[in-house]
Amino acid sequence: MDAAVAGTAVGPMVIAAVEQYEAEPLLRDDLAARLLPPAGRLTAAAARWQPVREALVRATEKWIPGLWASMLCRKRYIDDRVASSAGTVVVLGAGFDTRGCRFTDRTVFEVDLAVNIARKRKRVEAVLGEVPRGLTLVAIDFERQRITDVLAENGFVSDGPVFFVWEAVTQYLTEGAVRATFEFLAQAPAGSELVFTFVRKDFIEGTELFGGESAYREFVVKRPVWKFGLMPDEVATFVAPYGWVETDQLGPHEFTERYLEPAGRSMPVSEIERTVHCVKVDA
Repeated sequence: MDAAVAGTAVGPMVIAAVEQYEAEPLLRDDLAARLLPPAGRLTAAAARWQPVREALVRATEKWIPGLWASMLCRKRYIDDRVASSAGTVVVLGAGFDTRGCRFTDRTVFEVDLAVNIARKRKRVEAVLGEVPRGLTLVAIDFERQRITDVLAENGFVSDGPVFFVWEAVTQYLTEGAVRATFEFLAQAPAGSELVFTFVRKDFIEGTELFGGESAYREFVVKRPVWKFGLMPDEVATFVAPYGWVETDQLGPHEFTERYLEPAGRSMPVSEIERTVHCVKVDA
């Protein structure tokens, strides 16, 4: 994966940071802005003014209608799932995600590209003084290295159920790399949990764009960094050979019902990306 992919680590956390200025944030993350690199922190700081927040939302929605709320809801969902779990957490493609610094009651391994890990470590040490005791930052090239080997080298031992987070990564990989990651996940102990996101295959193929023509031209056609997709009804059969069972899948309807309506927020949610929760049934 190239620098263009590595650069996508910042955007979602800018949205999380900006959300903290809302009276009732969909996602509560006091570290989001603090861990961002300088440009991200400046953007988040400017967003304390409502007109700036509204402008940022409009700019994001030009790429994919409903993207802003979709990112917030998927992050809230993952936080809720992690909070209700126990044991070790492994975040695959962590970017500037703050969970390893917020969920300090458990061991967390964050795995990402070397450039993202270096930037993340620098910010964590600048903000917190040191990397939290329970957090291990692991550098990897998902296309060329085996996750099993890299995690083992960094002290990971799967002696009990593990919670895996694989957020906003699969679309950047080839199908072979996605399946290689599931080969690793197939080794997880029974009772482990996985939350991952995927971009719809019909969007990648250009047959259904859901208003995201600009994103399709940029990420699929012009510089094809989005490569892999699934259809919603394919997920269960895709994960089954690796010993996983799909237990929950969320898109616009589910996110609106669970998070937006209870908060009194009226925002569109994109259909292009969906979020899945799975449980490992085979040891």
